[in-house]
Amino acid sequence: MTIHTSPMGGFAVPDVSISDLVLSGLAVSGDRVVLRCDASGYALTGHVLADRIRRLAGGLAARGMGPGSVVAIMSGNTPDFATVFHGVALAGATMTTVNPTYTAPELSHQLRDSGASVLIVPSALLAVAEEAAKGTAVTLVATLDRAEGVTSIDDLMGPPIQAQVPVDLVGHAVVLPYSSGTTGLPKGVRLSHRNLVANVLQVQALIGVRPGDVTLAILPFFHIYGMQVLMNMYLSHGAGLVTLPRFDLAQALSVLAAERVEKLFVAPPVVVALAKHPMVADHDLSALRFMLSGAAPLGGDVAQAASARLGAEVTQGYGMTEASPVTHFTAPSSNRPGTVGQLVPGTEARLVDPATGLDAEEGEVWVRGPQVMLGYHNNDEATARTLTADGWLKTGDLARVQADGYFEILDRVKELIKVSGFQVAPAEVEAALLAHPDIADAAVTAIADEESGERPKAHVVRRAGVDLGVEAVLAHLAGRLAPYKRPTEVVFVDSIPKSASGKILRRLLKS
Repeated sequence: MTIHTSPMGGFAVPDVSISDLVLSGLAVSGDRVVLRCDASGYALTGHVLADRIRRLAGGLAARGMGPGSVVAIMSGNTPDFATVFHGVALAGATMTTVNPTYTAPELSHQLRDSGASVLIVPSALLAVAEEAAKGTAVTLVATLDRAEGVTSIDDLMGPPIQAQVPVDLVGHAVVLPYSSGTTGLPKGVRLSHRNLVANVLQVQALIGVRPGDVTLAILPFFHIYGMQVLMNMYLSHGAGLVTLPRFDLAQALSVLAAERVEKLFVAPPVVVALAKHPMVADHDLSALRFMLSGAAPLGGDVAQAASARLGAEVTQGYGMTEASPVTHFTAPSSNRPGTVGQLVPGTEARLVDPATGLDAEEGEVWVRGPQVMLGYHNNDEATARTLTADGWLKTGDLARVQADGYFEILDRVKELIKVSGFQVAPAEVEAALLAHPDIADAAVTAIADEESGERPKAHVVRRAGVDLGVEAVLAHLAGRLAPYKRPTEVVFVDSIPKSASGKILRRLLKS
């Protein structure tokens, strides 16, 4: 067996919770602002955020929330996202994070599957939240801001908790983000305190965030990339973040210029905008030195164009929700175009032939390290397909490795479609399509898209004798799927090619 190791060597994970780690960074920040919403101006200093975290933890504990309890948050980036995340974690409970573009059926699925009893949303999403909560274990819907007649997180505050409520740092799931893994419907990924702490420190060893550094939080905190590489890494190292409620290029450019941002973490669509949009020329981005793109493949030409225009190093990393998320990273001044960098400290990898399970020069990437998940929530079958008995995580991506440890991602085994860094499971879109009474069968494939990387394409078989049009199909999906999951193209076909076992043969569908 050939095992590739990190050129940075091993890694010792400290015996602390993720909230202990963040609170230690907030103590360093003190009276310096660590989170500011650029749209509203709402800001939190290190001391104020730490106090809000401790008081929310105390209030939740007073309501009986602790180990075994699950709280859901469905929100875009806002300073109090960190209050809720770490208040829940400090109280010993589990957080599940939800995409704020989800429809009520999508949210309802996650609430039922995770077993959440409390749901926290901005007041603008109350209607969706209340509809989704019906028939679930949710007994309280609270708001991040204030709304008349509705409990807010300020109302949930109680006597502050000063220390982490005891939990098994290795075996307790502190967060349940949802991922489709390599295939299938979204599943809760059980990540422990140790997983999160390990990956924050693994990435920090390469990035070197300093107290007082500030960056723009474009990546959503509900997604593992923004949750870890931005929110948890920056706050735990005395650094700060400026949030945007949603991505707006003009606003983002203004923040980058005003804050003299040196390091930026993004997904490929932002790199495309920075490489091509004329508005960029109107802003002074000369402080920018390093930009890491992750969550989806970035074309080499786009990276080179952005680098040339900005005078900054544009690199790629690699990972997945199931690895908290980073396994490969390109440190500043170490860029090698066409690769996703080297293994982060304390991480091992194998290249395996998916058909034989044997070593291969070009094979599926298997990784092992302290950042690898505990497993999927309530889904032992999916866990067994993804994790081996000796701890290897099967990523579903095919790669080769260069002599000095740089990995090149070549293709993928998994079926996932990556839209602006977000996972779209074909099976989920197909299930929504098949809910239409006039659709007899359906399959979903990926088509290339310059801005988002990929988009879903639907191949639909009409029920015999009906006249179903594209607009009717799209209207049907609008109430069932978040916008990024909806196909941008619908074609009608006579049949869907399938294997003898009934599996869709997507490669036979022309995209």
